[in-house]
Amino acid sequence: MNSEIMIDVRNLHKSFKSPGNMLQMLKGHGKKYVHAIDDVSFVIHKGETLGLVGESGCGKSTLSKILTGLYKPESGKIYFRSLGDITAADRKTLKTIRRQIQMVFQDPYSSLNPAMTVRQMFYEILSVHKICPRKEFEEKTKEILKLAGMPDGILDRYPDAFSGGQRQRLCIARALILKPELLIADEPVSALDMSVQAQILNLFSDLKKKMDLTMLFISHDLRVVQYISDRVMVMYLGRVVEMGDTEEIFQKPGHPYTELLINTAPSIGEEPVIGDNIEYLKETPSPICLPTGCVFHPRCPYAKDVCKRTQPDLKQDPSGRMVRCHFPLSSGKGREMKIG
Repeated sequence: MNSEIMIDVRNLHKSFKSPGNMLQMLKGHGKKYVHAIDDVSFVIHKGETLGLVGESGCGKSTLSKILTGLYKPESGKIYFRSLGDITAADRKTLKTIRRQIQMVFQDPYSSLNPAMTVRQMFYEILSVHKICPRKEFEEKTKEILKLAGMPDGILDRYPDAFSGGQRQRLCIARALILKPELLIADEPVSALDMSVQAQILNLFSDLKKKMDLTMLFISHDLRVVQYISDRVMVMYLGRVVEMGDTEEIFQKPGHPYTELLINTAPSIGEEPVIGDNIEYLKETPSPICLPTGCVFHPRCPYAKDVCKRTQPDLKQDPSGRMVRCHFPLSSGKGREMKIG
């Protein structure tokens, strides 16, 4: 792995006001808060793909919006290359950041302006960011479209002329035409058919090699994350619960929640494996009223009294794996499953 750090995220916090119900308002209770991101820290090295995985509501998309400047964290810092802490960036620096950190979104159908042709979309980007002289716009556009696997002769077509997979290729090309330092892909294949998903994942892999891409790849699908990522970060209710090398985590998960995700993720054409994981299937606690201690303890089949009282720290083992658990699975200590 390249030792050069592309982005260094330290102790991010972000919450959102949630209006109470009518009964709470009549009783005089104020607004409550959704705890979206809680003390999240990580780095991404140049040229690597960090996979971010977790159930809906764990904070994945909130984190991506903070990294691109769409949301401002309440506390914490984000150091991006030589630009320093970008959470304190002025307007001029923010424009540079948004050119160097690009996103590919989940839904290719709503990500493209239906009233603009491919030519108009790409020319607008090249013009706003002053990438090259106007006489080179067509050449630059065709060059990136070819890398994204799109055929010639499409510049004057509108988005409705393309399939879902082709639209996502256009979205990827649109992000990469700026030659960003960091590409954030937020569930980029979840809205696509299974066969098309494989094509888009292969495209990301090819582009990573050809363009030396650094990526944060967000997905709830364990199969996708395992295929595309060098390292994996697992989030639960706004907190990082495990982070480490992809194959090590999939072969021997360290956190009970990671074990849940792996054990219940079906292979293609198979049903989820439930077995002894019935405790895992309990409803996820509300992000407005988080459990005391370890936030995963209400669903954890291994939870002990200390798990209910004390929040565990995110600790690193000698291999570099980081796990937020009082009794990591990999330690083999205290792993008796509770019944009922």
